[in-house]
Amino acid sequence: MPGGTDQTLQPFAWRAETLYPDTEIVSRTHEGIVRSDYSEYADRTAQLANALDAAGYGDGERIGTVCWNHHRHFETYFGVPGMGAQLHTINPLLPDKHIQYIVENAADRTIFVDQSFLPKVEGAVADDPESFASVDRYVVMGGQVPETELDAVAYESFIEGHSTTYDWPTLDEERPAGLCYTSGTTGKPKGVEYTQQMLWSHTMALQTPQGIPVADDDVVMPVVPMFHVNAWGLPFSTTAGGAKHVYPGPQPEPADLAALIEDEGVTLTAGVPTVWLGLMEYVEDNDVDLSSLDRLVVGGSAAPEAMIRFFDDHDVELIHAWGMTETAPVGTVAHVKADLEDADYETRLDKRTKQGLIVPGLEFRVVDDAGEAVPHDGEAFGELHVRGPWVTTEYFARPEATEAEFVDGYLKTGDVVTVDGDGYIKIVDRAKDVIKSGGEWISSVELENELMAHEAVAEAAVIGVPHERWQERPLALVVPTEDADTGTLEAGLREHILASYPKWWVPDSVVVIDEVPKTATGKFNKQALRAEYGDESLVEGRVPEDAAPER
Repeated sequence: MPGGTDQTLQPFAWRAETLYPDTEIVSRTHEGIVRSDYSEYADRTAQLANALDAAGYGDGERIGTVCWNHHRHFETYFGVPGMGAQLHTINPLLPDKHIQYIVENAADRTIFVDQSFLPKVEGAVADDPESFASVDRYVVMGGQVPETELDAVAYESFIEGHSTTYDWPTLDEERPAGLCYTSGTTGKPKGVEYTQQMLWSHTMALQTPQGIPVADDDVVMPVVPMFHVNAWGLPFSTTAGGAKHVYPGPQPEPADLAALIEDEGVTLTAGVPTVWLGLMEYVEDNDVDLSSLDRLVVGGSAAPEAMIRFFDDHDVELIHAWGMTETAPVGTVAHVKADLEDADYETRLDKRTKQGLIVPGLEFRVVDDAGEAVPHDGEAFGELHVRGPWVTTEYFARPEATEAEFVDGYLKTGDVVTVDGDGYIKIVDRAKDVIKSGGEWISSVELENELMAHEAVAEAAVIGVPHERWQERPLALVVPTEDADTGTLEAGLREHILASYPKWWVPDSVVVIDEVPKTATGKFNKQALRAEYGDESLVEGRVPEDAAPER
């Protein structure tokens, strides 16, 4: 791939192919483990680009993917934007109506789809064919196409016979390279375009010591889905660093992840907390060798303190990070600052449980309801606003959403945060999830983390429920561990919360549930919980007078 003066993705792939042609790309697929290297990767991305050209797709057109993490999906990451088209990763876990809206809004020309997701796509198309009117071909990721009513071709057939060289164009850095939609839990999904320059600058920021740097001796396994904000940018930064890729494929179980870590020598991996909770349970019950693993990145929601301690005990550094679809996505990383490295373990742990320090290249501010800046004292609450080279400044074809979510060049993140004197940002809630009780704020996220620190709790979510006197009161919904005594659970949890928080923070009720519902990106679905459990009778009259907020 040629380079140029503009900041694009092309030099990353060129460097890997040129300097590390024999470095492996390992992929767990429906067909088993597939191994290749950067040299073969360069050939196959060229074939893909030639195939897209021959099919009539190209300059600025959007190419959709509905795929797991594997080598073929990775080929689209450089093959599609490298030839001037735009890669649109589609989250298959979204409701059909959201996928229909996304495809129609993006006007995708073709969709690459995994065999296991084919029924999902078929159902969405059958239910609303007009929303897929722009799509004239489906490419099934594999060597063959199962029986389907869609106009589909197998990926290997699609690229077969095409040249392994390609005349990669010189691209403008402002050319759209990627497209990803928000999960749409509060309305229609919003599209976020990533230009070549945005993805380049995000990759370079990750490669700084204050980011999540990848070296050529690393072995990187992104468990966070490649359909979720470019797997947090790891396919790009891993390539830029010339490191080995390991893709865990379709629906990896904890046993699959453990085996890949052991067999491939994974040094860096990343995913949401629920993934690592599953791995923790597996490690406790099985003989698992984690000795190769240096770093484990957690994002999407906060990691419980117990999780950080668990991996510390296994000599694995758990790194907290924060970001959004709109920030491409990494915005903060919780590294320990140099002047804190000699502090005691508990002090350092406190910093690591926060979302962290703003990544070099970005700016932020925290403002209250009146738009005034709040002090960095670790206590004052406010909404986090961010801006920078890889933060979007508008939504795709949604001017009304753009007007509502951006101010003074900043993205209004919707996250309520505190910032301590060392500059560490801590998310205390989403703006829509913070609980206002008697005019005072209660952080549902802090309560959830404290509940999940209790040995009898596997998962916990907290929502605000209407209250006649106090406006809102917290309700806890918990999934107990297998050996928990549910008869004494509520009293035990109340006592546990009181050890760290005032009485008025203690949830008025504790409801035992089988599972906390998740959004399509693996976060707790508070909207669904509020719909099912937002009944005032669950908390009415239960808050004692001495547990009310002090005014």
